[in-house]
Amino acid sequence: MASEIFIDAALFMGMHSQDDDVRRACKGFFARHLADERVVLNQEQVGKCDALVWLYGREEQDAYYPFMDVLHTDMKIQRIGYEERDLRTALENESLAGLPMHERLLVAMAINRDATVITAGPRLRDREDLPVSFVEPVDGEPEFPEYLERLYEPSLKLRVNPRDL
Repeated sequence: MASEIFIDAALFMGMHSQDDDVRRACKGFFARHLADERVVLNQEQVGKCDALVWLYGREEQDAYYPFMDVLHTDMKIQRIGYEERDLRTALENESLAGLPMHERLLVAMAINRDATVITAGPRLRDREDLPVSFVEPVDGEPEFPEYLERLYEPSLKLRVNPRDL
C-alpha cells in the first residue's frame, strides 16, 4: 500500500484563501484526491479548521458548512488522534524545534508513519529537512464533481487571509 498523505488545516482552509493561487492549488489537491483512501487529517487539525471558521460571521459560516460537511462525508479522509510515540517524537526530534506544537505533532505523526505532510502553511513551506511538501500550483480552476462544485461556489463567501493558514 502506498504511503499515507497527511494534510493540515492550512491545506483544507486554503480552499477558501483570499489568495486565488493558493485557493486553486488547495482545491486542486482535494479534487484530485477525493477518492484517495490514504489521506489523513489528525483530530487537532480538524478542530483548527472549525476554530478558524468560527471567527467569521454566521452568514459566512452558513455558506461554508454545507460544502465542508459533504466533502468530509464523501472524501475518505482518515481522522486519527495522537499516539504516545507522536508526542515523544514531537518533543525529542531536534528538527522540529521552533515550530508551533500543533505543527510539531503533525510532522511527528508523518515521521512515525513514513508519510508526507502536504500543506499550504507558510512556516512549513521551505522545510526541506522534514517530510513536508507545499501544495502544487495548478493552471486554471480545478473542478469538483458537479454536486460538490454547486456547494463549493457559495461557500466562497468565506475567504480566509493566507497569513491565518
